[in-house]
Amino acid sequence: MGTHIGTQAIVVGAGVAGLTAAASLAEYFDQVLVLENDGLPNQPSPRSGTPQSRHGHVLLAGGQQSLSALFPGFERDLEDAGAIPIRVSTDLRFEPVGAARLPQADLGFSILSMSRPLIEWVIRRRVVAHPNIAVRDRTRVREFVAAADATTVAGVRCARADGTEYIPADLVVDASGHGLLTLKLLKSLSYPPPKLIPIGVEIGYTTAIFEKPTDATREWKAVATLADPPRNRRAGVLLPAEDNSWIVTLAGAHGDKPPTDEEGFLRHARNLRTPTIYEAVEKARRKTEFSSYVLAASRRRRFHRDFPEGLLPFGDAICQFNPIYGQGMTVAAQEACLLGRLLREKRPEGQASKGLAQEFLKEVEPILDVPWSWAAVPDFADPLTIGERPADLEETLKFTQAVFKAAAQDAVVHKAFVEVFHLLKPQSILRAPEIEERIHAATAKASR
Repeated sequence: MGTHIGTQAIVVGAGVAGLTAAASLAEYFDQVLVLENDGLPNQPSPRSGTPQSRHGHVLLAGGQQSLSALFPGFERDLEDAGAIPIRVSTDLRFEPVGAARLPQADLGFSILSMSRPLIEWVIRRRVVAHPNIAVRDRTRVREFVAAADATTVAGVRCARADGTEYIPADLVVDASGHGLLTLKLLKSLSYPPPKLIPIGVEIGYTTAIFEKPTDATREWKAVATLADPPRNRRAGVLLPAEDNSWIVTLAGAHGDKPPTDEEGFLRHARNLRTPTIYEAVEKARRKTEFSSYVLAASRRRRFHRDFPEGLLPFGDAICQFNPIYGQGMTVAAQEACLLGRLLREKRPEGQASKGLAQEFLKEVEPILDVPWSWAAVPDFADPLTIGERPADLEETLKFTQAVFKAAAQDAVVHKAFVEVFHLLKPQSILRAPEIEERIHAATAKASR
């Protein structure tokens, strides 16, 4: 039996999610076709299809690890393209709620910091170099087409400047971001819609790129300042990027959107919980105009087991996070590794899509649980956040605060928290008896 188990797979969307999905599929299909509505630049530059691309993006250590598994030598590619190494957490000043900052101690691993266009471009170069992956831009997928039995997706109908086209496929991956094509198909075939879990955080953020000052001799390379709602709904990140730049993204929830003028932007920075970012950028030279974006809600979809064959929702089509925590790209890369494992383990000849979506959607839940609990659930600390609050919310928020306080004092707790936050370890390690004991001891000491 040959390695390939299907003739053609189609991936809708050429963002990080779609590109990583294509890389996982390439070993198992004769041809993988990536369809993208946007025009794709031949250099690292923002594009309209990714409206958040001008803002700060973090590739967590778990994402970096997954991308290196998908593309051996990937970290070297990023560094060669201009990405900046950041030692965790020696080079990162992390300012959470409940602690002025976490220790800048060497935890034994590094991440890379760069602009979103750079990482997407480096991934795309790897993908298009693959002999059986083709990327076709300026192609709008209009609908997923079901087979005659109405239980299987057989292909897609798309439109280009020269007309419409039907393209058959053994598997269609919906990495479009919004997932509306999947929802439309489910409705047309009378499948149950997914359960939608929204958390209405109404977060607005504004970004500008600054030139890193030549006299910048600070003890950090990057800064992350979290909000403390409802007293302070403002957050910010400062990230080093290629071309001797700082990407500075300020955020505010529930109407406290950062302004898009110089004076207002700096005023917003000055009113963060700490002055760290403001003091860094107040005299720095701005290189770009301000870019602004609003996300009304984090969104998680739980799809039913009754799901058509030959279709797989992926990335933001399943779960979209509050972007201030920087988890989206990492989760997409981890989903791609999961997809590759499922194909490797149990795809028999000629049945490439049989049961794949059900297995994937079941096994992706633990991948989503950790970032969702750290990114979405804490947003309920703000009384203005809309959504169904978990029954154990108060206990969860208290525990999160306790972890931050303990991490500021205890090196073992600090390392465990950072590994969980970077999606390297399961959240359960923070509930291990020896870690919980340290958390309780540190918080008791802090309250004296």
